[in-house]
Amino acid sequence: MVKKTLPFTKEQIQKIIRKNPTPFHIYDEKGIRENARRLYKAFSWAKDFKNYFAVKALPNPFILKILKKKGMGTDCSSLPELLLSEKVGIIGEDIMFTSNDTPADEFVKAHELGAIINLDDISHIDFLERALGGKLPQTICFRYNPGPKRTGGVQLGDPKEAKYGLTEEQLFKAYQVAKEKGATRFGLHTMFASNELDPAYHLATAKMLFELVVAIKKKLGIRMEFINLGGGFGVAHKPEDVPLDIETLSSEIKKLYTHLIMANGLDPLRIVMESGRMITGPYGFLVTTVRHLKHTYKEYVGLDASMANLMRPGMYGAYHHITVLGKEDKPANHKYDVTGSLCENNDKFAIDRMLPEVERGDILVIHDTGAHGHAMGFNYNGKLRSAELLLRANGEVVQIRRAETFDDYTATLDLKNLEKFKP
Repeated sequence: MVKKTLPFTKEQIQKIIRKNPTPFHIYDEKGIRENARRLYKAFSWAKDFKNYFAVKALPNPFILKILKKKGMGTDCSSLPELLLSEKVGIIGEDIMFTSNDTPADEFVKAHELGAIINLDDISHIDFLERALGGKLPQTICFRYNPGPKRTGGVQLGDPKEAKYGLTEEQLFKAYQVAKEKGATRFGLHTMFASNELDPAYHLATAKMLFELVVAIKKKLGIRMEFINLGGGFGVAHKPEDVPLDIETLSSEIKKLYTHLIMANGLDPLRIVMESGRMITGPYGFLVTTVRHLKHTYKEYVGLDASMANLMRPGMYGAYHHITVLGKEDKPANHKYDVTGSLCENNDKFAIDRMLPEVERGDILVIHDTGAHGHAMGFNYNGKLRSAELLLRANGEVVQIRRAETFDDYTATLDLKNLEKFKP
């Protein structure tokens, strides 16, 4: 069981709202730092362990700067993410560039920054070579898709249906081709689960990669320098969820390492990962105010936030815990659909959720929005994206992204030509 707590009080939030109207996302810096420290301590046995934080989860340079301080790199999948990393001083092999359907200029920028380039398809070897003027990087990594050999997570689906990665046959061929073209350092990556809480699943992934490392060495004579376990480490969103025990999982991975890597003379093999959600997810909160109550065939709580602020519940049916500030100790004896104001019926944060009786003006806090929350925001219905705030360890609140304005919304329109436009 997970006790869903908050790093702030109702009084603190009311004070913040006077300066920063709802809705907004607020992140707990102390929680993020402590969580990062915990991950690194758990994997302290692994030489040069590094987590490449998935920028897509929370693409804010203030957060990236915090994580850089804790020893993390970045996992990037686009040019803007590369540029964000560069802006906070994360460069070189502290960047893992893992993308798909990648344009040439993004490969070029990744190479200029010295990033480790992780290729998604065997055809990308020649594409990358041409993009870089006829020569591959010395270090190359490939993304493996196990297809029918494994099952995938709910959100990423069946691996053989996924657009990502190389088949096993392609993988062996790709390493051989890359070696012949001059690559001298090699890595292996996979990622086909999302928000997975079962430690056995992650352990099976490590075992699969270790076995591949052994097989590649025996068949091709290529010694792998690192494996990337991917991300997918889950967050206990529901109070009844059992949190992922990262310490026990790491200990079990270490046993596999000893049995498969050390026993085959392949030590040291660097272990890295690209966790995003697990690092910041539980330490973000969407703060929103009740705007309307509606009583029709169901009871509705209408918020000033919408799916534009947090897409996951409407898109995936994902559960996010909700706290009614000031009513934490009151009985959850009222059933509500908690909704936003988009012209979409799936604009719901919760369906048939039991909460204390809600009144207009109540402040609701939606938990675990620190990853894939603000990042997935959009402007449908002219909704303007909210501010992002950072709660410092000393209680100070810093705005790390202001709320959008109408001028932001129209900034890319050619309004200067609107008056002379004649339809």
